[in-house]
Amino acid sequence: MGIDQFARGGDGLEVAARTGQLRRNFQGYTDDTSEVLIGLGASAISRFPQGYSQNVSATAIYQGHVRSGRFAAARGHVMTRDDRIRAMLIEQLMCDFRADIAEIMAAFGEDAAWLPAEAARVAQAFGDFVSFDGEILAIQPEGRPAARLVARAFDAYALDREGHSHAI
Repeated sequence: MGIDQFARGGDGLEVAARTGQLRRNFQGYTDDTSEVLIGLGASAISRFPQGYSQNVSATAIYQGHVRSGRFAAARGHVMTRDDRIRAMLIEQLMCDFRADIAEIMAAFGEDAAWLPAEAARVAQAFGDFVSFDGEILAIQPEGRPAARLVARAFDAYALDREGHSHAI
């Protein structure tokens, strides 16, 4: 299911994938619908409805913060409305190999007015691997190995040499 995980029939992840309820977070695919993910440990990333935070990466410094009762977060990112639009779109693509552009536009109104043109551009860039009918952007079965690249086309943040977004 998705791009890099497997689940047995009847497993919660398989049911979530089959029913369109699959989610994706920093740990991979999940059927957990919580909007909050608390990262524990050095370098761990947490997600909140408002954005992300990342703990200090040095283990000794992380432990010092925890032992002294201080927050261990070293940096964070407050999500803009545009970030939330893109996150919804990317999660749909990564989990379902399709994104309902009409649904996202209904959820975000005028702030998402750029979506149809951008979806059409991405569909054209990926040729027969991606289709767009004006409402649904779909990664075709033969294009699924490129799902991460299709999703990345909607990432508003520049990537570093390792391919990580500078948002975190």
